[in-house]
Amino acid sequence: MTTISGTAHDAPADYAHNMFGHESAGQDAAGQDAAGQDGAGQDGAGQDVFSSDISGLPAGVPTETVQLSDGAVFDLRVAPVTKQIGEDTVRMLAYNGSIPGPTLLVRQGTEVVVNAANDGDLETTVHWHGLRLDNRFDGTHHTQDPIEPGGAFGYRIAFPDPGVYWYHPHIRQDYGQEMGLYGTIVVEPTDPNYWPPAHRELTLTLDDILLTDGAVAPFSRTQTTHTAMGRFGDVFLANGDPDLKLTARTGEVVRLYLVNTANTRVFNVAIPGARMKLVGGDSGRYEQEQFVQSAILAPSERVVVDVQFTEPGTVTLEHHTPDRVYPLAEITVTAEHVTPDLADQFGALRVNADMVAERDRITPMLEAAPNKTVAFVAEMDMDAPDIDPGTAVVYVCPMHPEVTSSEPDRCPDCGMKLLPTAVPTAGYACPMHPEVTSTEPTRCPDCGMKLLPAH
Repeated sequence: MTTISGTAHDAPADYAHNMFGHESAGQDAAGQDAAGQDGAGQDGAGQDVFSSDISGLPAGVPTETVQLSDGAVFDLRVAPVTKQIGEDTVRMLAYNGSIPGPTLLVRQGTEVVVNAANDGDLETTVHWHGLRLDNRFDGTHHTQDPIEPGGAFGYRIAFPDPGVYWYHPHIRQDYGQEMGLYGTIVVEPTDPNYWPPAHRELTLTLDDILLTDGAVAPFSRTQTTHTAMGRFGDVFLANGDPDLKLTARTGEVVRLYLVNTANTRVFNVAIPGARMKLVGGDSGRYEQEQFVQSAILAPSERVVVDVQFTEPGTVTLEHHTPDRVYPLAEITVTAEHVTPDLADQFGALRVNADMVAERDRITPMLEAAPNKTVAFVAEMDMDAPDIDPGTAVVYVCPMHPEVTSSEPDRCPDCGMKLLPTAVPTAGYACPMHPEVTSTEPTRCPDCGMKLLPAH
């Protein structure tokens, strides 16, 4: 573990400028080569895609755990690396050369500066997922100018709440996250009894990646690849490893900070042969701890579980689906018995008084009548038809043409604005009985249906 201490005064001289917006720097020919922009190409369909060339790239390094003290300054760099996944050596993107990026370990109440540099092949930001912080440092394209390749940005980050959080890009997450740009943050509580006792803690990222022809399946440079966040992968990665091996001792209680960094996949995590207790989630501990058989994590979600390994042997961290079970990591439990014995503490299901108090505080609000009701109306820019002045019109719903009115109004079925339509010279006719016509929008005497404009 690396420990970094210092004060905010250690930040570079241009920090005050960069922290409010992007200032491009260092974008010379060497930077272009490092980012691999010259290696971009086309896929079989002729699309402009990001490079998969691994020539001259450094190999990825193991993930560091970095202890940051209050006021510390930490440098975080985005750059391409090679990574071995099974038999394939693929081009990926990494924070500080590792996938996942460094695990940041901080104390509750700490504030640090992170200087992010972009030597990747796409503009980026660093979003600090789940943290309560100054909005200008939230790391989205709405709160800052994107960090162009060769550029940098300084983030001032506070950690007011204990728990597990993570960081990742907020531009083209479909590409950046799948290519390896994610890392975790563990905020240690100031209350020593915040979590139940455990022998040790371990952070695990859960991910998947799609490989084709010995490379990461191509991503378009000009448009999102698959809807919204991205696509499903065909290889599972736990802490960036398709074949993760872990060890534990008999009787050991290990706190797992699980983070779903996959773009799309929901994980259902179980460890048959071990006991698992759900103690917390996205923003800290739960009101009521409970024993569980599995824990479900949606993309970006975090879950905190304490796991007790009661017998020596081998158990597997698994992802369960309705159709099959996928191994995520192998855990060898040695015959060595751990001390101290935490079996009694693990067997106790705690109720946390602060969460109970919070529930008591908000319960009257949930039961109270609303102070105000807010309606959300979405309108589409739909041009009115070109109608000659003086032409008789009727107002019709674009989605429900049977809904008509002689005055501007909204559809009672869908809420859409009725659009003016020229009254047809043929008048109105029944959809079921076309022989029934009228010059007015009345109803059919045979079936009761509303007469529609005849064409």
